[in-house]
Amino acid sequence: MNAAVSPSGTILIVDDNPVNRLLLGRGVEQQGHAVVFAQNGREALDLLRERDFDLMLLDVEMPELDGYQVLAELQVDPHLRDLPVVMTSALDELDSVVKCIEMGAEDYLTKPINSVLLKARINASLEKKRLRDQQRELISKFATTEVAEDLLTSGFSLGGKRADVSAMFCDIRSFTTIAEARDPAETIELLNDYYTLMMDAIGTQGGIVNQIIGDGLMAIFGAPLPREDHHERAVLAALQMVELIRLFNDEQTARDKARIEIGIGIASGQVVAGYTGTQHRATYTCVGDTVNLAARLESHTKVVERPILIDENTRNGLRDGIVVEPQGELLVKGKTQPVNVYAVQTDAVVAGAH
Repeated sequence: MNAAVSPSGTILIVDDNPVNRLLLGRGVEQQGHAVVFAQNGREALDLLRERDFDLMLLDVEMPELDGYQVLAELQVDPHLRDLPVVMTSALDELDSVVKCIEMGAEDYLTKPINSVLLKARINASLEKKRLRDQQRELISKFATTEVAEDLLTSGFSLGGKRADVSAMFCDIRSFTTIAEARDPAETIELLNDYYTLMMDAIGTQGGIVNQIIGDGLMAIFGAPLPREDHHERAVLAALQMVELIRLFNDEQTARDKARIEIGIGIASGQVVAGYTGTQHRATYTCVGDTVNLAARLESHTKVVERPILIDENTRNGLRDGIVVEPQGELLVKGKTQPVNVYAVQTDAVVAGAH
Protein backbone atom coordinates (compact mmCIF):
# COMPACT_ATOMS: atom_id res chain seq x y z
CA MET A 1 0.00 0.00 0.00
CA ASN A 2 1.28 3.43 -0.94
CA ALA A 3 2.00 5.89 1.85
CA ALA A 4 -0.19 8.97 2.03
CA VAL A 5 1.24 11.83 0.04
CA SER A 6 1.47 15.12 1.92
CA PRO A 7 -0.18 18.00 0.10
CA SER A 8 2.13 20.53 -1.56
CA GLY A 9 1.77 24.23 -1.02
CA THR A 10 3.07 27.67 -1.88
CA ILE A 11 5.38 28.84 0.89
CA LEU A 12 6.70 32.34 1.53
CA ILE A 13 10.21 32.39 3.02
CA VAL A 14 11.10 35.66 4.74
CA ASP A 15 14.72 36.22 5.77
CA ASP A 16 17.11 39.16 5.30
CA ASN A 17 20.10 36.83 4.90
CA PRO A 18 20.32 35.70 1.24
CA VAL A 19 22.27 32.55 2.12
CA ASN A 20 19.66 31.49 4.66
CA ARG A 21 16.87 32.23 2.18
CA LEU A 22 18.39 30.18 -0.62
CA LEU A 23 19.38 27.18 1.49
CA LEU A 24 16.03 27.07 3.26
CA GLY A 25 14.26 27.48 -0.06
CA ARG A 26 16.16 24.59 -1.60
CA GLY A 27 15.16 22.32 1.27
CA VAL A 28 11.50 23.34 0.97
CA GLU A 29 11.48 22.84 -2.80
CA GLN A 30 12.95 19.35 -2.37
CA GLN A 31 9.83 18.54 -0.35
CA GLY A 32 7.72 19.38 -3.40
CA HIS A 33 6.56 22.88 -2.47
CA ALA A 34 6.64 26.10 -4.47
CA VAL A 35 8.75 28.85 -2.89
CA VAL A 36 8.57 32.65 -2.96
CA PHE A 37 11.17 34.83 -1.21
CA ALA A 38 10.97 38.12 0.70
CA GLN A 39 13.98 39.84 2.25
CA ASN A 40 12.17 41.76 4.99
CA GLY A 41 8.84 42.04 6.77
CA ARG A 42 7.53 44.92 4.68
CA GLU A 43 8.11 43.07 1.43
CA ALA A 44 6.47 39.98 2.94
CA LEU A 45 3.28 41.85 3.86
CA ASP A 46 3.08 43.34 0.37
CA LEU A 47 3.33 39.86 -1.15
CA LEU A 48 0.73 38.43 1.25
CA ARG A 49 -1.76 41.09 0.16
CA GLU A 50 -1.09 40.48 -3.53
CA ARG A 51 -1.44 36.68 -3.69
CA ASP A 52 -2.36 33.60 -1.68
CA PHE A 53 0.14 31.54 0.31
CA ASP A 54 -0.31 28.33 2.27
CA LEU A 55 2.43 28.95 4.83
CA MET A 56 5.06 31.51 5.81
CA LEU A 57 8.52 30.73 7.22
CA LEU A 58 9.34 33.97 9.02
CA ASP A 59 12.66 35.11 10.45
CA VAL A 60 12.53 37.01 13.74
CA GLU A 61 15.38 39.51 13.36
CA MET A 62 15.07 41.62 10.18
CA PRO A 63 15.30 45.25 9.06
CA GLU A 64 12.23 47.29 7.99
CA LEU A 65 9.78 45.12 9.95
CA ASP A 66 10.96 42.28 12.16
CA GLY A 67 9.11 39.01 12.70
CA TYR A 68 7.24 40.27 15.77
CA GLN A 69 5.92 43.28 13.87
CA VAL A 70 4.79 41.10 10.95
CA LEU A 71 2.89 38.82 13.35
CA ALA A 72 1.22 41.88 14.86
CA GLU A 73 0.14 43.07 11.38
CA LEU A 74 -1.30 39.64 10.56
CA GLN A 75 -3.42 39.55 13.68
CA VAL A 76 -5.29 42.75 12.79
CA ASP A 77 -5.90 41.74 9.18
CA PRO A 78 -8.97 39.42 8.95
CA HIS A 79 -7.76 38.08 5.59
CA LEU A 80 -4.30 37.11 6.86
CA ARG A 81 -4.75 36.16 10.51
CA ASP A 82 -5.36 32.48 9.69
CA LEU A 83 -2.20 32.07 7.61
CA PRO A 84 0.06 29.47 9.29
CA VAL A 85 3.41 30.98 10.33
CA VAL A 86 6.49 29.06 11.44
CA MET A 87 9.16 31.28 12.96
CA THR A 88 12.83 30.68 12.08
CA SER A 89 15.49 32.27 14.25
CA ALA A 90 19.00 31.96 15.64
CA LEU A 91 17.50 33.11 18.95
CA ASP A 92 17.12 30.01 21.12
CA GLU A 93 15.43 31.87 23.96
CA LEU A 94 12.26 30.76 25.69
CA ASP A 95 10.94 34.34 25.93
CA SER A 96 11.16 34.75 22.15
CA VAL A 97 9.45 31.40 21.53
CA VAL A 98 6.62 32.21 23.95
CA LYS A 99 6.15 35.69 22.50
CA CYS A 100 5.84 34.36 18.93
CA ILE A 101 3.37 31.62 19.89
CA GLU A 102 1.27 34.11 21.87
CA MET A 103 1.22 36.38 18.80
CA GLY A 104 -0.23 33.62 16.63
CA ALA A 105 2.73 31.68 15.23
CA GLU A 106 2.15 27.96 14.70
CA ASP A 107 5.67 26.91 15.66
CA TYR A 108 9.26 28.07 16.22
CA LEU A 109 12.40 26.54 14.70
CA THR A 110 15.92 27.54 15.66
CA LYS A 111 18.77 27.82 13.16
CA PRO A 112 20.47 25.80 11.84
CA ILE A 113 17.17 24.13 10.97
CA ASN A 114 16.96 20.37 11.01
CA SER A 115 15.54 19.18 7.67
CA VAL A 116 13.47 16.36 9.17
CA LEU A 117 11.96 18.68 11.78
CA LEU A 118 11.29 21.32 9.11
CA LYS A 119 9.41 18.81 6.97
CA ALA A 120 7.27 17.72 9.91
CA ARG A 121 6.45 21.33 10.84
CA ILE A 122 5.55 22.25 7.26
CA ASN A 123 3.30 19.21 6.79
CA ALA A 124 1.52 19.81 10.11
CA SER A 125 0.94 23.49 9.32
CA LEU A 126 -0.35 22.76 5.81
CA GLU A 127 -2.77 20.18 7.22
CA LYS A 128 -4.11 22.74 9.72
CA LYS A 129 -4.62 25.24 6.91
CA ARG A 130 -6.40 22.61 4.83
CA LEU A 131 -8.81 21.96 7.69
CA ARG A 132 -9.38 25.70 8.17
CA ASP A 133 -10.10 26.11 4.46
CA GLN A 134 -12.58 23.25 4.63
CA GLN A 135 -14.26 24.92 7.60
CA ARG A 136 -14.52 28.20 5.69
CA GLU A 137 -15.96 26.42 2.66
CA LEU A 138 -18.47 24.52 4.79
CA ILE A 139 -19.68 27.67 6.56
CA SER A 140 -19.99 29.46 3.21
CA LYS A 141 -22.34 26.73 1.97
CA PHE A 142 -24.82 27.49 4.75
CA ALA A 143 -24.37 31.25 5.04
CA THR A 144 -23.83 34.22 2.78
CA THR A 145 -20.28 35.42 2.15
CA GLU A 146 -20.73 38.34 4.55
CA VAL A 147 -22.15 36.23 7.38
CA ALA A 148 -19.50 33.55 6.81
CA GLU A 149 -16.74 36.19 7.00
CA ASP A 150 -18.27 37.60 10.19
CA LEU A 151 -18.39 34.15 11.77
CA LEU A 152 -14.82 33.31 10.80
CA THR A 153 -13.35 36.63 11.94
CA SER A 154 -15.49 37.43 14.99
CA GLY A 155 -16.70 34.01 16.04
CA PHE A 156 -20.23 32.93 16.93
CA SER A 157 -22.17 34.29 19.87
CA LEU A 158 -25.85 34.85 20.46
CA GLY A 159 -26.72 38.50 20.83
CA GLY A 160 -26.91 41.64 18.77
CA LYS A 161 -25.80 45.20 18.24
CA ARG A 162 -27.34 48.29 16.72
CA ALA A 163 -26.71 48.85 13.03
CA ASP A 164 -27.85 51.28 10.36
CA VAL A 165 -29.24 49.17 7.51
CA SER A 166 -31.77 48.93 4.72
CA ALA A 167 -34.21 46.06 5.13
CA MET A 168 -35.97 44.54 2.12
CA PHE A 169 -38.98 42.27 1.81
CA CYS A 170 -39.95 40.65 -1.49
CA ASP A 171 -42.96 38.50 -2.28
CA ILE A 172 -44.55 36.90 -5.34
CA ARG A 173 -48.01 38.32 -5.89
CA SER A 174 -50.91 35.82 -5.92
CA PHE A 175 -48.51 32.92 -5.54
CA THR A 176 -51.10 30.66 -3.90
CA THR A 177 -53.30 30.96 -6.98
CA ILE A 178 -50.35 30.15 -9.25
CA ALA A 179 -49.34 27.15 -7.14
CA GLU A 180 -52.86 25.70 -7.05
CA ALA A 181 -53.09 25.80 -10.84
CA ARG A 182 -49.71 24.14 -11.51
CA ASP A 183 -48.09 20.77 -11.01
CA PRO A 184 -46.13 20.60 -7.70
CA ALA A 185 -42.87 19.89 -9.52
CA GLU A 186 -43.39 22.96 -11.71
CA THR A 187 -44.16 25.06 -8.64
CA ILE A 188 -40.93 24.04 -6.92
CA GLU A 189 -38.97 24.67 -10.12
CA LEU A 190 -40.57 28.11 -10.35
CA LEU A 191 -39.57 28.92 -6.77
CA ASN A 192 -36.01 27.70 -7.33
CA ASP A 193 -35.67 29.86 -10.46
CA TYR A 194 -37.16 32.84 -8.63
CA TYR A 195 -34.79 32.54 -5.66
CA THR A 196 -31.79 32.05 -7.93
CA LEU A 197 -32.53 35.33 -9.70
CA MET A 198 -33.40 37.29 -6.56
CA MET A 199 -30.36 36.13 -4.59
CA ASP A 200 -28.05 36.99 -7.46
CA ALA A 201 -29.40 40.55 -7.65
CA ILE A 202 -29.23 40.99 -3.87
CA GLY A 203 -25.76 39.47 -3.58
CA THR A 204 -24.42 41.59 -6.44
CA GLN A 205 -25.23 44.69 -4.40
CA GLY A 206 -23.73 43.33 -1.17
CA GLY A 207 -26.97 42.34 0.50
CA ILE A 208 -27.66 39.12 2.39
CA VAL A 209 -30.83 37.02 2.28
CA ASN A 210 -31.47 36.00 5.88
CA GLN A 211 -35.03 34.66 5.67
CA ILE A 212 -36.93 32.58 3.11
CA ILE A 213 -40.54 31.78 3.91
CA GLY A 214 -42.58 30.21 1.13
CA ASP A 215 -42.43 32.63 -1.77
CA GLY A 216 -41.18 35.54 0.34
CA LEU A 217 -37.74 36.64 1.39
CA MET A 218 -36.09 39.17 3.65
CA ALA A 219 -32.74 40.75 2.82
CA ILE A 220 -30.44 43.12 4.68
CA PHE A 221 -28.02 45.70 3.30
CA GLY A 222 -25.45 47.18 5.68
CA ALA A 223 -24.98 44.27 8.11
CA PRO A 224 -23.05 42.36 9.26
CA LEU A 225 -20.59 44.39 7.15
CA PRO A 226 -21.37 48.14 7.45
CA ARG A 227 -22.03 49.96 4.17
CA GLU A 228 -22.63 53.71 4.02
CA ASP A 229 -24.45 53.37 0.70
CA HIS A 230 -26.81 50.63 1.85
CA HIS A 231 -29.88 52.71 0.85
CA GLU A 232 -28.79 52.89 -2.77
CA ARG A 233 -27.56 49.31 -2.89
CA ALA A 234 -30.94 48.04 -1.72
CA VAL A 235 -32.79 50.04 -4.37
CA LEU A 236 -30.37 49.05 -7.14
CA ALA A 237 -30.86 45.42 -6.12
CA ALA A 238 -34.64 45.91 -6.28
CA LEU A 239 -34.37 47.38 -9.77
CA GLN A 240 -32.27 44.43 -10.86
CA MET A 241 -34.81 42.05 -9.36
CA VAL A 242 -37.69 43.62 -11.28
CA GLU A 243 -35.69 43.58 -14.52
CA LEU A 244 -34.70 39.93 -14.03
CA ILE A 245 -38.34 38.99 -13.46
CA ARG A 246 -39.30 40.79 -16.67
CA LEU A 247 -36.72 38.80 -18.63
CA PHE A 248 -37.73 35.62 -16.82
CA ASN A 249 -41.37 36.17 -17.75
CA ASP A 250 -40.43 36.52 -21.41
CA GLU A 251 -38.90 33.06 -21.23
CA GLN A 252 -41.84 31.69 -19.26
CA THR A 253 -44.28 32.92 -21.90
CA ALA A 254 -42.24 31.32 -24.67
CA ARG A 255 -42.38 28.00 -22.76
CA ASP A 256 -46.10 28.36 -21.89
CA LYS A 257 -45.24 28.51 -18.20
CA ALA A 258 -46.51 30.68 -15.38
CA ARG A 259 -45.55 34.36 -15.28
CA ILE A 260 -44.98 36.05 -11.93
CA GLU A 261 -45.03 39.56 -10.53
CA ILE A 262 -43.23 40.68 -7.40
CA GLY A 263 -43.62 43.37 -4.79
CA ILE A 264 -40.64 44.83 -2.91
CA GLY A 265 -40.64 47.00 0.20
CA ILE A 266 -37.50 48.77 1.48
CA ALA A 267 -37.02 50.75 4.67
CA SER A 268 -33.83 52.20 6.16
CA GLY A 269 -32.84 52.98 9.72
CA GLN A 270 -31.60 51.56 13.01
CA VAL A 271 -32.09 47.88 13.80
CA VAL A 272 -30.74 45.35 16.25
CA ALA A 273 -28.69 42.87 14.21
CA GLY A 274 -27.14 39.61 15.38
CA TYR A 275 -27.47 35.87 15.83
CA THR A 276 -30.72 34.61 17.35
CA GLY A 277 -31.76 31.11 18.34
CA THR A 278 -29.83 28.65 20.49
CA GLN A 279 -26.24 27.47 20.72
CA HIS A 280 -27.25 24.52 18.52
CA ARG A 281 -29.29 26.32 15.87
CA ALA A 282 -29.15 30.02 15.07
CA THR A 283 -29.63 32.51 12.26
CA TYR A 284 -28.39 36.01 11.51
CA THR A 285 -31.24 38.48 11.43
CA CYS A 286 -32.38 42.03 12.17
CA VAL A 287 -35.31 43.21 14.26
CA GLY A 288 -36.91 46.59 14.88
CA ASP A 289 -39.34 49.14 13.48
CA THR A 290 -37.32 49.44 10.26
CA VAL A 291 -37.84 45.73 9.52
CA ASN A 292 -41.55 45.95 10.30
CA LEU A 293 -41.91 48.97 8.03
CA ALA A 294 -40.19 47.20 5.13
CA ALA A 295 -42.63 44.29 5.47
CA ARG A 296 -45.55 46.73 5.57
CA LEU A 297 -44.29 48.51 2.44
CA GLU A 298 -44.03 45.20 0.58
CA SER A 299 -47.64 44.45 1.43
CA HIS A 300 -48.66 47.96 0.34
CA THR A 301 -47.27 47.37 -3.17
CA LYS A 302 -50.44 45.37 -3.85
CA VAL A 303 -52.60 48.39 -2.94
CA VAL A 304 -50.82 50.99 -5.07
CA GLU A 305 -49.87 48.44 -7.76
CA ARG A 306 -46.24 49.54 -7.92
CA PRO A 307 -43.43 46.95 -7.72
CA ILE A 308 -41.00 48.86 -5.45
CA LEU A 309 -41.93 51.03 -2.49
CA ILE A 310 -39.47 52.77 -0.17
CA ASP A 311 -39.67 54.99 2.90
CA GLU A 312 -38.33 58.51 3.26
CA ASN A 313 -35.10 57.44 4.97
CA THR A 314 -34.25 55.26 1.97
CA ARG A 315 -35.19 58.04 -0.45
CA ASN A 316 -32.88 60.49 1.33
CA GLY A 317 -29.95 58.12 0.81
CA LEU A 318 -30.34 57.89 -2.98
CA ARG A 319 -28.47 59.75 -5.67
CA ASP A 320 -30.19 61.86 -8.27
CA GLY A 321 -30.18 59.19 -11.02
CA ILE A 322 -32.84 57.09 -9.28
CA VAL A 323 -36.32 58.45 -9.92
CA VAL A 324 -38.99 58.14 -7.22
CA GLU A 325 -42.65 59.22 -7.14
CA PRO A 326 -44.59 60.15 -3.98
CA GLN A 327 -47.37 57.70 -3.09
CA GLY A 328 -48.85 59.56 -0.15
CA GLU A 329 -48.75 58.55 3.49
CA LEU A 330 -49.11 55.16 5.13
CA LEU A 331 -50.32 54.47 8.66
CA VAL A 332 -48.06 51.90 10.29
CA LYS A 333 -48.80 50.09 13.52
CA GLY A 334 -46.55 51.29 16.33
CA LYS A 335 -45.83 54.68 14.75
CA THR A 336 -47.54 57.85 15.94
CA GLN A 337 -47.03 59.64 12.62
CA PRO A 338 -47.83 58.33 9.11
CA VAL A 339 -44.91 57.34 6.89
CA ASN A 340 -44.20 59.02 3.57
CA VAL A 341 -44.10 56.40 0.83
CA TYR A 342 -42.32 56.59 -2.52
CA ALA A 343 -42.44 54.31 -5.57
CA VAL A 344 -39.21 53.72 -7.45
CA GLN A 345 -39.61 54.24 -11.18
CA THR A 346 -38.55 50.97 -12.77
CA ASP A 347 -38.49 52.07 -16.42
CA ALA A 348 -35.88 54.80 -15.82
CA VAL A 349 -32.35 54.09 -17.02
CA VAL A 350 -30.18 53.88 -13.91
CA ALA A 351 -26.41 53.42 -14.26
CA GLY A 352 -25.31 50.39 -12.26
CA ALA A 353 -28.78 48.92 -12.05
CA HIS A 354 -28.11 46.22 -14.60
